Amino acid sequence: MSAGTDLALIRERKPLVHQITNFVVMNETANATLAIGALPVMAHALQEVEEMASVASALVLNIGTLSDEWVEAMIAAGRAANAARVPVVLDPVGAGATEYRTDTSRRLLDVVEIAVVRGNAAEIATLAGQDAEIRGVEAVGGGGGPELAREASSLLGSVVAVTGPVDHVSDGEAVNSVANGHELLATVTGTGCMATAITGCFLGVRGDDPLAAATEALVAFGVAGEDAARVSEGPGSFHMALYDALYHLDPGTLDSRAR
Repeated sequence: MSAGTDLALIRERKPLVHQITNFVVMNETANATLAIGALPVMAHALQEVEEMASVASALVLNIGTLSDEWVEAMIAAGRAANAARVPVVLDPVGAGATEYRTDTSRRLLDVVEIAVVRGNAAEIATLAGQDAEIRGVEAVGGGGGPELAREASSLLGSVVAVTGPVDHVSDGEAVNSVANGHELLATVTGTGCMATAITGCFLGVRGDDPLAAATEALVAFGVAGEDAARVSEGPGSFHMALYDALYHLDPGTLDSRAR
């Protein structure tokens, strides 16, 4: 497993990452995708999602903004991606906050083969049938250890990445823990969605190993967060610096920074 090697592949191959995501973070996730070296395409119209997903390197489904039309577009895109052997990552934003979000996440997991589910501890615990506390779309309290990642992965049949102060990624057997990152990542809207988008970038070149792809993505995003924090005075300057940090990630030194 080498985040640096796969970052180099991202910048060489320019994988196309098709994202169906909410309007609030669409700009953030597209910019993050571009900054790390991949190519984003943001498409949610039912008339084109199947065609777009079929030619993408990875598909990202983000349920941050929901309507019945968007849900049907996600299902159509997911099925098309499965047929074309394009890996799919799901971000179950706010699962547990409302029945609609929870039911939509479970429906997508039922009808689409998902390579990676990336969420906070409350979202993942909800999908795993465990007690969770969520306020709005944010997890409240602790939890989210390696046991949650392993159990959720076994239950959902996907690699699960539980992000928090320490990230835990599991395929139901192995668990990789990632301690890279900075507390300022929790002060900017959309950084979780950015982490999912970066996961899609790594899946675009490492679709044969979703455990490695999800782990490497969180290492890269965490290292970028550390670099951005060094030159920031608060959330506003951190937000801008994060894009620069993703852009300046060095494949040759990324592995040495992994924690």
